[in-house]
Amino acid sequence: MIQRTIAQIEKMISVHNDISGISSIDINGVCIDTRKITKGNLFVPFKGEKTDGHQYVEAALGQGAAAALWQKDVPNPPLHLPVIVVEDTLVALQELARSYRNQLTQLKVIGITGSNGKTTTKDITANLMALQYKVQKTEGNYNNHLGLPLTVLNLDEDTDIAILEMGMSARGEIQFLTELARPHAVMITNIGESHLLDLGSRAGIAEAKLEIIAGLEDNGLVVYNGDEPLLRERMVDYQGHVKTFGRNQDNDLYPVGITSTAQGNVFSVNGLDQEFSLPVLGTHNVLNALAAMLVANHFGVPFARMNEGFASLKLTNMRMELVNGKNGEKIINDAYNASPTSMKAAIELINNLKGYQQKILVLGDMLELGPQEVEFHREVGAMVNPQEIDLVFTYGQLGREIAEGAKTVLQGDRVKSFTDKTELTKELIKYTNQETLILIKASRGMKLEEIATALQ
Repeated sequence: MIQRTIAQIEKMISVHNDISGISSIDINGVCIDTRKITKGNLFVPFKGEKTDGHQYVEAALGQGAAAALWQKDVPNPPLHLPVIVVEDTLVALQELARSYRNQLTQLKVIGITGSNGKTTTKDITANLMALQYKVQKTEGNYNNHLGLPLTVLNLDEDTDIAILEMGMSARGEIQFLTELARPHAVMITNIGESHLLDLGSRAGIAEAKLEIIAGLEDNGLVVYNGDEPLLRERMVDYQGHVKTFGRNQDNDLYPVGITSTAQGNVFSVNGLDQEFSLPVLGTHNVLNALAAMLVANHFGVPFARMNEGFASLKLTNMRMELVNGKNGEKIINDAYNASPTSMKAAIELINNLKGYQQKILVLGDMLELGPQEVEFHREVGAMVNPQEIDLVFTYGQLGREIAEGAKTVLQGDRVKSFTDKTELTKELIKYTNQETLILIKASRGMKLEEIATALQ
């Protein structure tokens, strides 16, 4: 993490008060939450719509913070305490992260974006790179204009590789993140339907994701999903170093065989005489692995060692997480997020998994899909395979549209729709036993992980 004196920090950001009396104080790391303060932190408060973090500055300092930022337009700064007055605390945090990143001259940065699969790809890439390097990565969902600067400021000075996830909801956001991070390689996992409400079309999403190239260092590598025409057509005239992955054989790396099991996937790829074992459910995650493999190999990790990295892989929670229920049922908790693309991939996974007497889908609303949201939800319901899926439970107002689509392929009593999670769980438990497989998936805002927890 960042370790600097206040005098050094004054050279990294714009300061509006005299800090000569506190200039020798050592700062160790940055924190924005008083519940997580550790000794020596720089506490950064923000003015919010409902609460103002400045009211917690004295408490943070009392809990061990070494100093705090203070926004200039907030009255009554406690100047008897070690506070650093800045024009805007968020901008100052971003300035500090940018300056710290620029000081880490030996650091190599890998940036990842995409509509789906960012976090899984980040986790896989980190494991592969850790075979040869000291690696740090974005933790949780710290992938926006606030989270990415915090991630950068948490980097150790001897870290070799930083793997940074970059999310967005509007144009210009990824460009800001990538220009701060200055990556040496970037990945675009895919173009889906998330953020259609904000960006209007998949073409608009593609253009927003491609902003990640704006911050790429000279001779940097671009890895993208070559199966996506919206990316291919926009990369035709790009003159830099490019590698593609996907299912199609016109990609630089593609699978030539995939065997799916209840534990993950065994796959082989073009040009390599070996099999890879990926302990992650879903054939779509093989594509995420291919992206990670291309980048890792670019940085000198041999393909021959990559099974070592796969073997110890642990994904961030609620991403194809296989857990046991209290009645012996197997639960795939994929409740972190959902879009039509990822929902269809998850349903395809359940269709293909063998060895279960009963398969149940628990599906909820997919958010931020814009004017076509009803159509998207009904399409998801209609793709259920009646020979493979026994029951469909839906949750939420848009979940009802999934149920309507499912009823076109399943008899009505096999489709159950709810707007109350407790009622859904009570009904679901009636059908669970040790021969049951359950998929739970929806957008993050629906909090369907609560159902997975209740079943456990």
